[in-house]
Amino acid sequence: MTQLLIYVSIAFVAGFGLAWLIRTIAMAKLRKENKSALGYLESEKLRKETVQKENVMLHQAKQGVELELKKRLNEVLAINKLMDQDIMLLQKSNEETEAMLEAKEPAVHTMKLKLIEANNAIARYKAQLGIKDTSSGL
Repeated sequence: MTQLLIYVSIAFVAGFGLAWLIRTIAMAKLRKENKSALGYLESEKLRKETVQKENVMLHQAKQGVELELKKRLNEVLAINKLMDQDIMLLQKSNEETEAMLEAKEPAVHTMKLKLIEANNAIARYKAQLGIKDTSSGL
């Protein structure tokens, strides 16, 4: 009976030791996997932060470009308005000059109008034929 008790005690200690070894190996694997998962989680957090920073930078760049384009648009609109005013003044001046020419020399004025009409007709024909106009005009 003592031998049986010794064998049972040895088997119990061996079983306990084997169970402890299996549990230790399993815990080591779990720790390794946990460490790997934590590393992966940390890298994902860094990626997320990087993407958020890039997003902020892109948004700021977009706002800067929009501001610059609005500024340029306002400048172009101001120039366009000034050009429209200049065109109106030029038209008025041309009308006054034409009226003076017609009053002083009606024959020259009539010839000038016919010349302008002829040039316009030539330009239309060239456009219909697809010929590029290389003349400098009047």
